[in-house]
Amino acid sequence: MCEKFLHDGAVTWRRCMKKHRQLALFTVALLLAQGMAYAQKGMDQININGQFVMAGRVGKLERVQALLDQGAQVNSRDRNGDTPLNMATAKANTELVQALIKAGADVNLGNLSGVTPLMGSAVTADAQSFRALLAAGAKTDPLDRVKKNAATYAAASGCTACLQELVKAKTDVNAKLENDLSLLMWSAAYGHEEAVRYLLSQGAERTAKDNRGKTAEVLAREGNHLGLLRLLASTEP
Repeated sequence: MCEKFLHDGAVTWRRCMKKHRQLALFTVALLLAQGMAYAQKGMDQININGQFVMAGRVGKLERVQALLDQGAQVNSRDRNGDTPLNMATAKANTELVQALIKAGADVNLGNLSGVTPLMGSAVTADAQSFRALLAAGAKTDPLDRVKKNAATYAAASGCTACLQELVKAKTDVNAKLENDLSLLMWSAAYGHEEAVRYLLSQGAERTAKDNRGKTAEVLAREGNHLGLLRLLASTEP
């Protein structure tokens, strides 16, 4: 680029070379600065998402909302694959659940074990969050790693209100999953009388057996839930 100055003498040529070296150094410095700025932006995003996950874990609603306003990704996950929404449902933090749904959280995004937010709210018997998740499009049929779904967890926790919502969503009360266990068997095994009564009222089969040949009545007896025995042996709900 400086060859055309050679005929003007060595001094002119050297000046040209010095000028272009300075320009090259400036260009390199600019590119490095831009690269560092981009990298810093990436690190800032990682940091803010990490802070967001931590805030969700401890249930700090105001902090969660502030970080969302700063650009945190609403579906950020921890090393177990849990999002703040998963964490909120696992702790029955209804207010945080509703805020995250409003912010666009994926209501069907499960963790590494396949546990979805709907399952989490069923486990904690948080009917309010359960309804909010269903209204936001949560699916009722996904299975987690141990082949349980939201209905299984609702029956096991005795969340009658959750079961009512599932029946409205066309869940089969006599459906069987792992080990041929029905919803009635789960509720009976854990002694949830209200849930048992509701399932019976919806046509749950008293005489259905699991893969060990046990009925809901047998499971209730084994759990020493004696108050359920007459109910399960009766011909009336």
